Parts: sequence; C-alpha cells; structure tokens
Amino acid sequence: MNETMSQEQLEAVMGLIINAGSAKSDAMEAIQAAKAGDFTLAKEKLEAADKSLVEAHHSQTGLLSQEAGGNPMTVTLLAVHSQDHLMTSITFNDMAKEVVELYQRLEKE
Repeated sequence: MNETMSQEQLEAVMGLIINAGSAKSDAMEAIQAAKAGDFTLAKEKLEAADKSLVEAHHSQTGLLSQEAGGNPMTVTLLAVHSQDHLMTSITFNDMAKEVVELYQRLEKE
C-alpha cells in the first residue's frame, strides 16, 4: 500500500517549514541588530518572526484539524522535519527576545 500525503497536506507541511525558517532568520537578524545597537530594527525583526510563527501555526492547525476530522496524515520524514523545524524556531525566537533584552540592558549601563 503506497500511502502519501495529499497535496493539501504537503502544502501545509511546506508552509510550516517556510514560515518557521523565516521566523528563525528574522530572530537571528533581531539579535544581530541588537548587537549593533539598532533596537528599532531588532523589534521589527522580532515582530516579523512572531508573524511568521503565527502563519506556521495556522498550517499546523490545519493538519491537526484534518486528522481530528478523520483524515490522518501519513507520517513522513518531511512531516517530522516540519514539526522539528517549527519547535526549534519557537525556541530560538523565545531566546532571541531574551538576548535582545539583554543587549538593551547593557546599552543602558
């Protein structure tokens, strides 16, 4: 039996990967901006990261809703990778916020 993801599921998985990747990139750019003393840019990058994570969550919610509705997804390496990418990006984004805050404190001293 050849089980594959539907086109809709594949698009959701790719949405997870793309948006999680964008969030992580923006969070890294926020740290670099804060390191350079540009806290306005750092804030903008963190906000962009948050927006990308919301989009990734929408993709994830769509997949969960399908499964809850009786349309389970075949677990593939790509699907596992997308979840791993999302969780790593969420953690990195949380840490980036802390690092930016630390740079702000150092700037004030």
